[in-house]
Amino acid sequence: MKRRTIDLVISAGGLLLAVILLIGGLVLSANANFAADYVAQQMSEQRITFTALEDLSDEEKEAACLVEYAGQPMTTGKQAECYANNYIGLHLRTGGATAATGDAMVGLTYAEIGAYSGGLTAQRNALNEQIAALPADDPSVTALTEQRDTLNTQIQAASSRRETVFKGEMLRGVLLTSYGFSELGVKAGQGALVAYIGSGLMFLLAGLGFWHGFRTGPSVPFAAVEPTSRKEREGASA
Repeated sequence: MKRRTIDLVISAGGLLLAVILLIGGLVLSANANFAADYVAQQMSEQRITFTALEDLSDEEKEAACLVEYAGQPMTTGKQAECYANNYIGLHLRTGGATAATGDAMVGLTYAEIGAYSGGLTAQRNALNEQIAALPADDPSVTALTEQRDTLNTQIQAASSRRETVFKGEMLRGVLLTSYGFSELGVKAGQGALVAYIGSGLMFLLAGLGFWHGFRTGPSVPFAAVEPTSRKEREGASA
């Protein structure tokens, strides 16, 4: 096979690979831009603004990102992650204390508060059965009624807290989903950069291959073996 033919075939393959990498880079760039624009649009629709620096509590100031983004509107995936984990997450972990229940609900999740409230309801139902089984003039009825009223207050506090936690966990989940989507966009952008670099390199190599191929004479063979005379062969074997 001629050297020019090999150069042109390899260069054509390199050119095809360069085009494929370029197309892949354009697709990844489009996905990255879409992810960035989509997340920014969704965050803007939430109309969430980070608490101003002077209004942050001491616990909130321990989160560097809350200090960094203080007073800023939320528009990026990184900001969404910060708000979800360090603001909403903090209040979900530390909130829950009430006058009725004390610290019993601090840090409990939605499901755990449901179990806690269910236990209180079971106790109240047991008290109702006791009260119903006693005569109305029984002295213990008053004390049992007071216990039941206390349980009712605790159940109401648990129900209110559970609704708050549900809303907080839902918003936190939405924000973290947006953050995850934005990270996919970042990875797509990084992949696009690699594809562009690879494409540029392949275009360069393909161009050099074509240049070398057309510069080489059409009759030059590839890896030609120099012929030797019979006398030279016999001398080499002696």
